[in-house]
Amino acid sequence: MAATDFQLGMNAKVYRNTATYASPTWSEITIVRDVTLNLSSGEFDASTRGTGGWRQTARTLKEASVDINILYKQGDAGYNALRDSYLNGTLIDMAIMSDNIATSGSEGLRAEMDVFEFNRGEPLEEGLTIDVTVKPRPSANAPTWMIVP
Repeated sequence: MAATDFQLGMNAKVYRNTATYASPTWSEITIVRDVTLNLSSGEFDASTRGTGGWRQTARTLKEASVDINILYKQGDAGYNALRDSYLNGTLIDMAIMSDNIATSGSEGLRAEMDVFEFNRGEPLEEGLTIDVTVKPRPSANAPTWMIVP
């Protein structure tokens, strides 16, 4: 199988913007272990008596959440940004990308996020980890699906 037939998860990247939204400076969060980008849509039930006994639905608003598992590393800029965003209730502009953000064809979600969960795991025989959940936050900039040209 040629390398272009699949994408390894370990090559995907999570970034935070350290500049303005209009002129971003992307900084990779390098302590990331596992990521799940959850995309779904709401539903409108359009069923009527005239639909022949079939439920009919229409898609409504898109929803996104991102579950990120990071290594606990005090002093790391990515850890500090996520922790501070959670503790202070401030937004964090993030890009969840399939590859390096400068690589042509890389794609993913960009959104100004709120940190909803920041849970520390302390397993007996492993390193400390943090499970973070982020979701798009109301802002002047709607979430977008980025594809690097």
